[in-house]
Amino acid sequence: MSLIPKVLIIAGSDSGGGAGIQADIKAITYFKGYAMTAVTAITAQNTIGVQSIFPLPKEIVIEQINSVTNDLAPDIVKIGMLADEEIINHINTNISDYKIVLDPVMVATSGDVLVSDEIINSIKDKLINKSFLITPNIYEAEILSEMKINNLENQIEAGIKLLKLGCKNILIKGGHGNSQNINDVLITSDGDEHIFKSNKIISTNTHGTGCSLASAIATNLGLGIDIKESIKISIEYVQNGIKNAPNFGSGNGPIRHF
Repeated sequence: MSLIPKVLIIAGSDSGGGAGIQADIKAITYFKGYAMTAVTAITAQNTIGVQSIFPLPKEIVIEQINSVTNDLAPDIVKIGMLADEEIINHINTNISDYKIVLDPVMVATSGDVLVSDEIINSIKDKLINKSFLITPNIYEAEILSEMKINNLENQIEAGIKLLKLGCKNILIKGGHGNSQNINDVLITSDGDEHIFKSNKIISTNTHGTGCSLASAIATNLGLGIDIKESIKISIEYVQNGIKNAPNFGSGNGPIRHF
Protein backbone atom coordinates (compact mmCIF):
# COMPACT_ATOMS: atom_id res chain seq x y z
CA MET A 1 0.00 0.00 0.00
CA SER A 2 0.99 3.62 -0.54
CA LEU A 3 2.70 5.56 2.24
CA ILE A 4 0.17 8.27 1.43
CA PRO A 5 -3.09 6.48 0.58
CA LYS A 6 -4.97 8.12 -2.26
CA VAL A 7 -8.69 8.17 -1.44
CA LEU A 8 -11.32 9.02 -4.06
CA ILE A 9 -14.47 10.37 -2.42
CA ILE A 10 -17.72 10.17 -4.40
CA ALA A 11 -20.26 12.16 -2.37
CA GLY A 12 -22.23 15.36 -1.92
CA SER A 13 -20.94 18.73 -0.75
CA ASP A 14 -22.05 20.30 2.57
CA SER A 15 -21.79 24.10 2.47
CA GLY A 16 -21.70 24.16 6.29
CA GLY A 17 -18.52 22.06 6.26
CA GLY A 18 -19.61 19.52 8.88
CA ALA A 19 -20.60 16.56 6.72
CA GLY A 20 -20.31 15.32 3.14
CA ILE A 21 -17.18 15.84 1.10
CA GLN A 22 -15.91 18.57 3.45
CA ALA A 23 -15.95 16.16 6.42
CA ASP A 24 -14.45 13.41 4.25
CA ILE A 25 -11.49 15.58 3.23
CA LYS A 26 -10.84 16.61 6.85
CA ALA A 27 -10.91 13.03 8.17
CA ILE A 28 -8.71 11.73 5.33
CA THR A 29 -6.23 14.57 5.86
CA TYR A 30 -6.12 13.93 9.62
CA PHE A 31 -4.96 10.36 8.90
CA LYS A 32 -2.41 11.70 6.38
CA GLY A 33 -4.21 10.45 3.29
CA TYR A 34 -4.57 12.30 -0.01
CA ALA A 35 -8.21 13.17 -0.76
CA MET A 36 -9.60 13.36 -4.31
CA THR A 37 -13.24 14.12 -5.07
CA ALA A 38 -16.14 13.55 -7.41
CA VAL A 39 -18.94 15.82 -6.19
CA THR A 40 -22.40 14.30 -6.78
CA ALA A 41 -24.57 17.10 -5.39
CA ILE A 42 -24.28 20.60 -3.97
CA THR A 43 -26.30 21.34 -0.86
CA ALA A 44 -27.19 24.60 0.86
CA GLN A 45 -26.80 23.30 4.38
CA ASN A 46 -25.86 24.40 7.89
CA THR A 47 -26.19 23.05 11.43
CA ILE A 48 -29.94 23.76 11.43
CA GLY A 49 -30.73 21.66 8.35
CA VAL A 50 -30.62 21.27 4.58
CA GLN A 51 -32.18 24.19 2.75
CA SER A 52 -31.73 22.88 -0.78
CA ILE A 53 -30.06 20.11 -2.80
CA PHE A 54 -28.83 20.47 -6.38
CA PRO A 55 -27.74 17.13 -7.90
CA LEU A 56 -24.96 17.76 -10.41
CA PRO A 57 -25.54 16.53 -13.98
CA LYS A 58 -24.54 12.87 -14.23
CA GLU A 59 -22.12 13.62 -17.09
CA ILE A 60 -19.92 15.88 -14.93
CA VAL A 61 -19.99 13.41 -12.01
CA ILE A 62 -18.87 10.59 -14.32
CA GLU A 63 -16.19 12.84 -15.87
CA GLN A 64 -14.83 13.69 -12.41
CA ILE A 65 -14.59 9.97 -11.55
CA ASN A 66 -12.90 9.14 -14.87
CA SER A 67 -10.52 12.09 -14.59
CA VAL A 68 -9.25 10.88 -11.22
CA THR A 69 -9.08 7.17 -12.01
CA ASN A 70 -7.36 7.72 -15.38
CA ASP A 71 -4.43 9.55 -13.80
CA LEU A 72 -4.23 9.24 -10.03
CA ALA A 73 -4.95 5.52 -9.35
CA PRO A 74 -6.89 5.61 -6.06
CA ASP A 75 -5.85 3.10 -3.38
CA ILE A 76 -9.40 3.11 -2.04
CA VAL A 77 -12.77 4.63 -2.94
CA LYS A 78 -15.19 6.03 -0.35
CA ILE A 79 -18.77 6.46 -1.58
CA GLY A 80 -21.37 8.60 0.16
CA MET A 81 -24.51 10.25 -1.23
CA LEU A 82 -25.69 9.01 -4.64
CA ALA A 83 -28.94 10.04 -6.30
CA ASP A 84 -28.65 8.96 -9.94
CA GLU A 85 -28.93 5.47 -11.36
CA GLU A 86 -26.56 6.15 -14.27
CA ILE A 87 -23.81 7.16 -11.84
CA ILE A 88 -24.44 3.96 -9.87
CA ASN A 89 -24.25 1.98 -13.13
CA HIS A 90 -20.98 3.70 -14.03
CA ILE A 91 -19.44 2.86 -10.65
CA ASN A 92 -20.70 -0.71 -10.98
CA THR A 93 -19.04 -1.22 -14.37
CA ASN A 94 -15.95 0.99 -14.14
CA ILE A 95 -14.59 1.22 -10.61
CA SER A 96 -15.65 -2.01 -8.96
CA ASP A 97 -12.05 -3.29 -9.17
CA TYR A 98 -11.06 -0.76 -6.50
CA LYS A 99 -11.44 -1.39 -2.77
CA ILE A 100 -14.74 0.37 -1.97
CA VAL A 101 -16.00 1.64 1.37
CA LEU A 102 -19.70 2.38 0.86
CA ASP A 103 -21.53 4.58 3.34
CA PRO A 104 -25.06 4.06 1.96
CA VAL A 105 -26.51 7.51 2.67
CA MET A 106 -30.25 6.81 2.63
CA VAL A 107 -31.61 7.94 5.98
CA ALA A 108 -30.67 10.93 8.13
CA THR A 109 -30.00 10.53 11.85
CA SER A 110 -33.49 11.99 12.33
CA GLY A 111 -34.96 8.98 10.48
CA ASP A 112 -35.89 10.97 7.35
CA VAL A 113 -35.46 8.96 4.13
CA LEU A 114 -33.26 10.96 1.72
CA VAL A 115 -33.38 8.98 -1.54
CA SER A 116 -35.98 7.24 -3.71
CA ASP A 117 -36.85 3.54 -3.64
CA GLU A 118 -35.29 3.21 -7.12
CA ILE A 119 -31.93 4.49 -5.84
CA ILE A 120 -32.13 2.23 -2.76
CA ASN A 121 -32.78 -0.81 -4.96
CA SER A 122 -30.02 0.20 -7.37
CA ILE A 123 -27.47 0.55 -4.55
CA LYS A 124 -28.63 -2.81 -3.21
CA ASP A 125 -28.35 -4.58 -6.57
CA LYS A 126 -25.26 -2.93 -8.05
CA LEU A 127 -22.97 -1.50 -5.38
CA ILE A 128 -23.22 -3.58 -2.22
CA ASN A 129 -21.86 -6.69 -3.93
CA LYS A 130 -18.86 -4.66 -5.18
CA SER A 131 -18.01 -3.21 -1.76
CA PHE A 132 -15.21 -4.23 0.59
CA LEU A 133 -17.10 -2.62 3.49
CA ILE A 134 -20.50 -1.02 3.92
CA THR A 135 -21.27 1.21 6.93
CA PRO A 136 -25.05 1.69 7.28
CA ASN A 137 -26.67 3.24 10.35
CA ILE A 138 -29.50 1.35 12.02
CA TYR A 139 -32.21 2.90 9.81
CA GLU A 140 -30.29 2.14 6.61
CA ALA A 141 -29.58 -1.41 7.77
CA GLU A 142 -33.33 -1.86 8.40
CA ILE A 143 -34.15 -0.72 4.85
CA LEU A 144 -31.45 -2.89 3.26
CA SER A 145 -32.15 -6.01 5.34
CA GLU A 146 -35.95 -5.50 5.33
CA MET A 147 -36.14 -6.20 9.06
CA LYS A 148 -36.62 -4.18 12.25
CA ILE A 149 -33.55 -3.71 14.46
CA ASN A 150 -34.42 -3.28 18.14
CA ASN A 151 -31.38 -4.75 19.88
CA LEU A 152 -27.88 -6.14 19.47
CA GLU A 153 -29.13 -9.58 18.38
CA ASN A 154 -31.16 -7.92 15.59
CA GLN A 155 -28.09 -5.93 14.55
CA ILE A 156 -26.07 -9.14 14.15
CA GLU A 157 -28.94 -10.90 12.37
CA ALA A 158 -29.32 -7.98 9.91
CA GLY A 159 -25.56 -8.00 9.30
CA ILE A 160 -25.56 -11.70 8.45
CA LYS A 161 -28.52 -11.09 6.12
CA LEU A 162 -26.76 -8.19 4.39
CA LEU A 163 -23.60 -10.23 3.79
CA LYS A 164 -25.76 -12.38 1.51
CA LEU A 165 -26.09 -9.34 -0.78
CA GLY A 166 -22.41 -9.87 -1.60
CA CYS A 167 -20.35 -7.30 0.32
CA LYS A 168 -17.14 -8.53 1.95
CA ASN A 169 -17.72 -6.88 5.34
CA ILE A 170 -20.47 -4.89 7.03
CA LEU A 171 -20.36 -2.47 9.95
CA ILE A 172 -23.82 -1.68 11.33
CA LYS A 173 -23.51 1.46 13.38
CA GLY A 174 -25.44 1.77 16.64
CA GLY A 175 -25.95 5.00 18.51
CA HIS A 176 -29.64 5.69 17.98
CA GLY A 177 -32.26 5.25 20.69
CA ASN A 178 -31.99 5.76 24.44
CA SER A 179 -29.23 3.31 25.33
CA GLN A 180 -26.20 4.66 27.22
CA ASN A 181 -23.93 2.38 25.21
CA ILE A 182 -23.19 2.22 21.51
CA ASN A 183 -22.63 -1.14 19.85
CA ASP A 184 -21.13 -0.97 16.37
CA VAL A 185 -21.25 -4.48 14.91
CA LEU A 186 -18.78 -5.77 12.31
CA ILE A 187 -19.64 -8.96 10.43
CA THR A 188 -16.96 -10.23 8.08
CA SER A 189 -17.29 -12.49 5.05
CA ASP A 190 -15.52 -15.31 6.89
CA GLY A 191 -18.31 -15.27 9.49
CA ASP A 192 -16.44 -13.39 12.20
CA GLU A 193 -18.52 -11.11 14.44
CA HIS A 194 -16.93 -8.27 16.37
CA ILE A 195 -18.69 -5.72 18.61
CA PHE A 196 -17.10 -2.33 19.19
CA LYS A 197 -18.54 -0.98 22.43
CA SER A 198 -18.37 2.69 23.37
CA ASN A 199 -20.15 5.03 25.74
CA LYS A 200 -22.78 7.26 24.22
CA ILE A 201 -21.75 10.91 24.44
CA ILE A 202 -24.72 13.22 25.00
CA SER A 203 -23.97 16.01 22.55
CA THR A 204 -25.59 18.35 20.04
CA ASN A 205 -22.41 18.14 17.93
CA THR A 206 -22.75 14.97 15.87
CA HIS A 207 -23.22 16.40 12.38
CA GLY A 208 -21.12 14.44 9.88
CA THR A 209 -20.14 11.57 12.17
CA GLY A 210 -21.10 8.91 9.59
CA CYS A 211 -19.15 10.56 6.75
CA SER A 212 -16.13 11.14 8.99
CA LEU A 213 -16.13 7.57 10.30
CA ALA A 214 -16.32 5.95 6.84
CA SER A 215 -13.57 8.20 5.46
CA ALA A 216 -11.33 7.56 8.48
CA ILE A 217 -11.81 3.78 8.06
CA ALA A 218 -11.10 4.03 4.30
CA THR A 219 -7.85 5.93 4.90
CA ASN A 220 -6.65 3.49 7.56
CA LEU A 221 -7.44 0.58 5.24
CA GLY A 222 -5.46 2.42 2.56
CA LEU A 223 -2.52 2.57 4.97
CA GLY A 224 -2.60 -1.25 5.07
CA ILE A 225 -4.11 -1.53 8.56
CA ASP A 226 -6.46 -4.51 9.01
CA ILE A 227 -10.20 -3.95 9.09
CA LYS A 228 -10.82 -4.40 12.85
CA GLU A 229 -8.00 -2.07 13.84
CA SER A 230 -9.01 0.47 11.16
CA ILE A 231 -12.54 0.57 12.57
CA LYS A 232 -11.34 0.77 16.19
CA ILE A 233 -8.99 3.69 15.45
CA SER A 234 -11.70 5.48 13.45
CA ILE A 235 -14.42 5.09 16.10
CA GLU A 236 -12.02 6.55 18.70
CA TYR A 237 -11.27 9.43 16.30
CA VAL A 238 -14.97 10.28 15.91
CA GLN A 239 -15.64 9.91 19.66
CA ASN A 240 -12.82 12.37 20.38
CA GLY A 241 -14.19 14.67 17.70
CA ILE A 242 -17.58 14.75 19.47
CA LYS A 243 -16.01 15.25 22.93
CA ASN A 244 -13.89 18.17 21.71
CA ALA A 245 -16.44 19.68 19.30
CA PRO A 246 -16.11 23.44 18.76
CA ASN A 247 -19.83 24.23 19.32
CA PHE A 248 -20.25 25.97 15.96
CA GLY A 249 -23.74 26.95 14.76
CA SER A 250 -27.05 26.94 16.57
CA GLY A 251 -28.19 23.43 15.59
CA ASN A 252 -26.52 20.02 15.28
CA GLY A 253 -22.90 21.18 15.15
CA PRO A 254 -19.83 19.58 13.54
CA ILE A 255 -17.29 17.43 15.31
CA ARG A 256 -13.69 18.58 15.72
CA HIS A 257 -11.75 16.90 12.94
CA PHE A 258 -8.29 18.05 14.01
